[in-house]
Amino acid sequence: MKYVIGPSIGVARVGNSETGFYLAPEKIGGRPLECDGYGNQTLDPQQQPVYVTRYKDANGSVKRQAARFCIFAVDDNGKATELTLDSPGVESMTWSVHLANKKAIWYNFAELEGNLLLGAHNSYKQRHVSLRNDSVTDEADRQKLIIDPGPYQLSGRQGKVELSRDNTSNDYRFRSFPARATQGQQINTLGTLRTDAKGRLLVLGGHGHAGGNEPISSFAGADTWHDDVSDGPVTCTLKLANQPEQTLTAWCIVGSPKFAPELENIVTLDDLAFDVAVRELNLLPELYRDGQYQKSYIANYERDIEPILRRPAGYRWVAAIPSLNSFSPPPFDAKDNTQANQGKRQDYFSLFRNPGSNGFTDGAQAQLFDQKSGIPLMPLNSGSNSVSNDLLDKFLTLTRTQYFLLGQWAAGQFTVEPPKPLPGVSALDQASIGNCVGGPLCPGIEVTWSLYSPSLYAKPYQIRHRHDSDYYYAHGLSTTENETDPEGPFQGCEPGDLTKRMAIPWQADFYQCTVQNVNFTDPAVNKEDSVPKAPSYYAYWWPPQSPWNVIPADMTAAAQQASGISAGMQSIYSRGINGYTEMIQAWHYLGFITNEAQGPLRDLYPYFVETERNNDRFVAASFAIGPAEYVLNGASGNFFNTWYLKPDEKLPSIDARQVVTARGHLVR
Repeated sequence: MKYVIGPSIGVARVGNSETGFYLAPEKIGGRPLECDGYGNQTLDPQQQPVYVTRYKDANGSVKRQAARFCIFAVDDNGKATELTLDSPGVESMTWSVHLANKKAIWYNFAELEGNLLLGAHNSYKQRHVSLRNDSVTDEADRQKLIIDPGPYQLSGRQGKVELSRDNTSNDYRFRSFPARATQGQQINTLGTLRTDAKGRLLVLGGHGHAGGNEPISSFAGADTWHDDVSDGPVTCTLKLANQPEQTLTAWCIVGSPKFAPELENIVTLDDLAFDVAVRELNLLPELYRDGQYQKSYIANYERDIEPILRRPAGYRWVAAIPSLNSFSPPPFDAKDNTQANQGKRQDYFSLFRNPGSNGFTDGAQAQLFDQKSGIPLMPLNSGSNSVSNDLLDKFLTLTRTQYFLLGQWAAGQFTVEPPKPLPGVSALDQASIGNCVGGPLCPGIEVTWSLYSPSLYAKPYQIRHRHDSDYYYAHGLSTTENETDPEGPFQGCEPGDLTKRMAIPWQADFYQCTVQNVNFTDPAVNKEDSVPKAPSYYAYWWPPQSPWNVIPADMTAAAQQASGISAGMQSIYSRGINGYTEMIQAWHYLGFITNEAQGPLRDLYPYFVETERNNDRFVAASFAIGPAEYVLNGASGNFFNTWYLKPDEKLPSIDARQVVTARGHLVR
C-alpha cells in the first residue's frame, strides 16, 4: 500500500470576491463543483455533485476557484481509496503550503529565448535577456521583490489560514509583500488555506490584484509591477495508527480565471505533462523507449485520439474560425479502423503540421497551407513565437506524442476498448491540469514552456520539491537558480518557479494575446518594422482561456439596453476595455462563457453564450471606423487616441492587434 496526494498538481484561480469560491473541476472540460463556505462539497438529494452555474457572487464579483487536495491509499493493483479524518486508522493529516510569486526577480519574458531545451546556446545569458527590475542590484533587495508569505501549516477540520501581509504567525523572517504602487491595487495576500469537515486541504489564491509604477507597453508587462498569482509546494504529514509518519508531496498553481470553464484547448497542460512523462520519464515504455516511438504501439481511441478530434469544435463559441468545423468531428466514422477507412484517416492526419524533433522550432511550424489541398493546417493557432524574429514558432503543433498517436490512428493501429489507467497517474491528476493551456506558450496563461523540462519532475505528473521548509526558513527563496538547467546544482522547483516566467501582471498578456496576425510566407521573419510582415494570417492564441468572439445572452430589453447588443450577435469579448490599464481595472467585469442548454440534451447540443457580464460598468457607444479615421489605444492604455489622417498620410506604426474593434468604453 502506498499513499499519495491527489491531484499531484492542483489548480486554483484568482477572483475578486471576498467570500465566494467553488471547487476546481474534476474532469477535463468539466464544470467546477459547488461547495459551502467551509469548502465542503455540495451534493444533491441523490448524493450527486452540484455543479457551478454562477461564477460571480451576488455583488457581481468573480468567485475564486479552490484547488482541493485529498489523500488516497493505492493498493498493489492500482485501486485508490480516499482517506479522510473519518477513515479508520487515520490519526492526523497536517498540511503545509508555501506559495510565492517570483515574477519581479526573473528575466524579462523573451518568447523562446532562455529555453535550454533548445540548447545551451539559448540560455538567458547567451541571448542577452535582461532581468526584470534590473536597476535593483543588491541581492537582499532583489529577494524582497518576491511576494513570499512563507510556509504555513494547518490540520484538523474546517481550519483557516490567511497567506497575508498581516499574518506573522509562522515567524518567517523572509516574508515580503510589495509596497503601495502608484497604479493598480495593493497586494496584501496570496490567498487562503482551508480544511473541510473531513480534513481535506483547500487552497484559494489571491484576488486578481496588480500594481506598479510604470506604464505598460507590452504584453509581457513592465518593471515595478506585481500581481497575486502564485505557485508552490504542498505537503501532508500523514499519521496512521501503528505506522510511522509519512510525508506526501504535491504542487499548487494559482492562475487567472478560466472564463470558458468547460471548453478545452486543443493542446492542454495534461497533454504536455503526458508528452514529458512518455519521452523523458519512462511512463509507457511500450509507447516510447530508447529515444524512439514504437510503431507497434496500439493507441487507445478514447484516451489518445478522441480529444484531438473533438476539441476544435468547442472553439466556435469563443473564436470565429469556420474552417475548424470541417475538422471536428471528422466527416467519417473515426472509430472505424478497417482498411476501407484508412484513406480517410490518413487524409485527415495529413492536415496536421509536424512538430518535428523538438516540438517548437524545427517542425513544419511555418507552414500554413497543405500544399496538395490548399487547406489550412491544424491546429489553427499561433505558435509559441509568432511575435518576434528570434527562434520563430509561427503556428501551433500537437505535442510530439499527440502527433505520433494520431499517426497510429491513421495507420489503423488503435483500439476502441476502454482505456487502462496510466501507471502511477490518476484521472484526477490529469483532470486538474487538463483545464490549463499546454500550447501555444508565449508565455501561455497559467504556466509556460519550462514544464517541458524533465528536471522539474520527481516522477510523471509530480513536481519535485527542491528544498524543504527548514531550508526556506534559513535562506529564503533564490532569485537566481534556474530550475530548468539540467546541469544545475539543484533539481526541482522552489515556490514561485512555475509562474515566474509569466507576464507581469497577468492582465497584460490576457488583454493582448487573443489574436495574432502571423506571416505565413517567410519562414525567417515574423515582424517587419515592428508590425507583422505581410501577408499575414489571422490566428488565435488560446480562446478557451481568453475568448475573442462570443455570443451575448442578454435576453431582456433592459439587459440589451445596458449592453447595446442584440442577443445572438457575435461580439468581441473584451469590448469596452481598450488598454492594459483598463484590463487591470476591469477584468472582473467580463462575462463567463457557459453552456446554457438544459436537461438530457445539454451535452449533445451545447449552447455556449456569454453570461454574467457586468454591463452596468460600461457605457455602450458606437465608434466609426473607416478609411479616414482610426481609433487606437493610447500609449498608457488609458482611454483612446484618435488620428484623423490627411489623404497623403499613413497610419502610425503600431501592432495591428491594438486597433479597437469593440464598442463602448469603461465607466470611470
